[in-house]
Amino acid sequence: MYLKNYNLKNKTAVVTGAGKGIGKACAIALAEAGANLIIISRTQKDLNEVSKKIKKLKSKCKAYVCDITNYNQIKNIINKIPKIDILINNAGNNIPEHFTKVKTRNMEYLVRINTIATFNLAQLCALKMIKTKNRKKIGGAIVNMSSQMGHVGGPIRSVYNMTKFGLEGLTKGMSIDLAKFNIRVNTVCPTFVVTPMTKKFLKNKKFKKETLNNIPIGRFAELSEVASAAVFLASDAASMITGTSLLVDGGWTAK
Repeated sequence: MYLKNYNLKNKTAVVTGAGKGIGKACAIALAEAGANLIIISRTQKDLNEVSKKIKKLKSKCKAYVCDITNYNQIKNIINKIPKIDILINNAGNNIPEHFTKVKTRNMEYLVRINTIATFNLAQLCALKMIKTKNRKKIGGAIVNMSSQMGHVGGPIRSVYNMTKFGLEGLTKGMSIDLAKFNIRVNTVCPTFVVTPMTKKFLKNKKFKKETLNNIPIGRFAELSEVASAAVFLASDAASMITGTSLLVDGGWTAK
């Protein structure tokens, strides 16, 4: 039998930024694959909605309201969780500004949420994963949500580029340190997906047209396409894949 298992039954997955967009799609897709979920977001109403969908799929779900840039808050949540097998490190943001006009406060905020908070959460979850007695046998997976902008530059994206290129480097370093515990670390790198975050950028017709011209497949990514990539990397089907990126970019970076 050569088809490796996508079944995540008895696995516990943590998903950040799980109230909307890519995080929500990943949380629901993981539940469809059989995982139990710990979902984290800043908005209770969003979490309630996602929890309901997950429970309908017969998966367990615990929801926590938390701003992931608050280290003590996130540490308390991770410490409460008995076991973690999968982390989808998804929460992040972008404030597009021309490099010459980047406001210091915006740059520092993006580094805080996209880089520092992502690092802290990955470290906390990895430490929890390592404590599981048979971790080496069962394996673990961390999926850092990156971007095509972690591989190529883009206009008004210099700070976002900086944080996502940093995340790609972090992923490679983590994968080497965690390999002996059989914890794999990879990134998913989507192109533009229509989400609440990108919707406001895509209202600009010129920007939308230029963006589509950069995607050889000729359309934006679907949430399900990004979520499927994350589930694949979290599953045993990807058991030999670590320290790399899965580009869900319709060919953007192939040019």
